[in-house]
Amino acid sequence: MTEPARSILTDGIAAPLRHAAFRRIWSASLLSNLGLLIQAVGAAWAMTQMTSSADKVALVQTALMLPVMLIAMPAGAIADMYDRRIVSLVSLFIALTGATSLTVLAWLGMVTPTTLLVLCFVVGSGMALFGPAWQSSVSEQVPTDMLPSAVALNGISYNIARSFGPAIGGIIVATLGAVAAFAANAILYLPLVVALFVWRRESEPSRLPRERLNRAIVSGVRYIANSPSIKIVLMRTLVTGLIGGSISALMPLVVRDLLHGGAQTYGIMLGAFGMGAVIGALNIGEVRKRLGGEAAIRACAISMGGSIAAVALSHEPVLTAAALVVAGAAWMLAVALFNIGVQLSAPRWVAGRSLAIFQAAISGGIAIGSWGWGHLTDAAGVEAALLVSAALMLLSPLLGFWLHMPRVGARNEDAELLADPEVQLSLTARSGPLVVEIEYRVAQDNARAFHNVMQEVQLSRQRNGAYGWSIARDIADPELWTERYHCPTWLDYLRQRNRSTQSERELHQSAMDFHLGPDPVRIRRMLERPFGSVRWKEESPDRAAHEVLPVASAAAGSST
Repeated sequence: MTEPARSILTDGIAAPLRHAAFRRIWSASLLSNLGLLIQAVGAAWAMTQMTSSADKVALVQTALMLPVMLIAMPAGAIADMYDRRIVSLVSLFIALTGATSLTVLAWLGMVTPTTLLVLCFVVGSGMALFGPAWQSSVSEQVPTDMLPSAVALNGISYNIARSFGPAIGGIIVATLGAVAAFAANAILYLPLVVALFVWRRESEPSRLPRERLNRAIVSGVRYIANSPSIKIVLMRTLVTGLIGGSISALMPLVVRDLLHGGAQTYGIMLGAFGMGAVIGALNIGEVRKRLGGEAAIRACAISMGGSIAAVALSHEPVLTAAALVVAGAAWMLAVALFNIGVQLSAPRWVAGRSLAIFQAAISGGIAIGSWGWGHLTDAAGVEAALLVSAALMLLSPLLGFWLHMPRVGARNEDAELLADPEVQLSLTARSGPLVVEIEYRVAQDNARAFHNVMQEVQLSRQRNGAYGWSIARDIADPELWTERYHCPTWLDYLRQRNRSTQSERELHQSAMDFHLGPDPVRIRRMLERPFGSVRWKEESPDRAAHEVLPVASAAAGSST
């Protein structure tokens, strides 16, 4: 083996494949992606045979992608709450049921446009539930320093399938019909089911009780709402999906109306797009090294805009395929950069929900965009719709002046668990609300700098579960500052203080470093509705303090 090849395998993009669990699941996911793309070709082409409406043809893509947007957050919460291996297996069963039903109905000749869309929606729902559990489990299969490579490899898996799946799907549809394409998808789910079944996932059980689904969804939304960098990435992702989704949605019509080809040509064109995506994924490391986030996204948008325009104006299959290779590379690079940005910004406790929101942004953009591009095509034609998409894509880098892509560094690592604070009241998991007050004494010369740090502290507290945050300054003693926030219950407070990452702990410590005087920062934890603490029959404080959970064995950082 040559030195460059050995370097790629040990240190480069292929390094995660050295880990057996990741290698098995990755290989099986390649086959399932292949099946999904074969089904997509069959479904899209079957719809073109059943109707001449561009709107309904584009709705096939919408039916596959819309579930990701609709159930993304519940799916992400479920992935964070339960065993991700079990969640993945259940979701694959749902998708397999939809694929099998579609195969049987197509074999019996009972598929209608409505039936096709409904069953595509079922398959999409299974994959929507599968996505967050699968993607967030990658960090459990490889070391942290290999996570970007693992994310890129997952993108390569899909796009290798995109490169060959559509071509294979086109051949299958042309020779055996759509029913064979649907059957192939159902069969190719099975290796992934087996790979997940034999995976022995290792995870540390939480010492805190599991959140209820509705509270977990709220926690995920709150985390995203108070994470400026993730919000920017998600908004840019949504815009890219809305505009760039025109390629996938209108590809059957490009082949039929502009290239005057058949199912095999359609498969080849999608294969060209997928081949470009593989090229883009293989170069993600080099792009991250040479370009910052904003520069890379701008380059991708400009390249994709130019290639979409070329697809619109070309009537030669060779030229269209070449433009699609460029479009695929730019698309894959942009999506991978967005994905890596989210994965490296979110701590483990909310990883599934963060990735679910990311999937909702990209898939929702594609789904809504597909619907819009289909309507525009009905009104103005394929060429005009693609030219509008190209123009918007070329203009999209202007968003960088308002929503500048954040710099993506190392993963936001979880910190050690904090020991539970000492209490002298009888508390249960539902006792609350809890009010926390932290008093700082800060030199007046440092007032502005301290206030600026506290704005970051506010976001940190709120994204981990606090509400009603405020910072106040004593008008009679200007050096005295009081930070105040609420948590709904005692159990929510315990979760909130242990969700902070190492970088957040360092931020909290930087705020405490402003404190003056021999006395430490003063922290008060108060029960806002103390009715339960004044019952006639008092319980043992020690027993009540540990009624919810055992005390953590490791204590780290300050107890706030």
